[in-house]
Amino acid sequence: MKCPFCANIDDKVIDSREGRTGDTIRRRRECLKCSRRFTTYERIDEIPYMVIKKDGRRERFERQKILQGLLKACEKRPVPTPRLEAIMDEIEGVVHEATERELTTTEIGEMIMHRLKKLDKVAYVRFASVYMDFKDVQEFMSELKNLLKDRALPKK
Repeated sequence: MKCPFCANIDDKVIDSREGRTGDTIRRRRECLKCSRRFTTYERIDEIPYMVIKKDGRRERFERQKILQGLLKACEKRPVPTPRLEAIMDEIEGVVHEATERELTTTEIGEMIMHRLKKLDKVAYVRFASVYMDFKDVQEFMSELKNLLKDRALPKK
């Protein structure tokens, strides 16, 4: 920390306290060159994770919003809620580990669909019908045929 009086960068911390609101740390410092004291405040700089929508808008990444979509897709299906939370934990982990603080809804949607396809085919189709925004029955049927084709292939 640079001393505001003599611009020296060597100092020592004399006292540290949590701020009133709990989101800052107040530190009393003493310059090792001029021996004058000054106060600094530290705060976590929260840069939110963002999601880039298909139309280019940016929104904050919201775990609860995605979890609601998963719950809706799995409504009346034999899918345990802890498994959906585990999927959400995986997705959130990917978002937080990404080098960029922005991911597209396409990237997130693909990750969800990949996991749902393994978990429950009906939930997968439900989620895909909303996510892929099928324009007509033909597009929907095409996706169902792909799903059935994948199911018919022998597992390795």
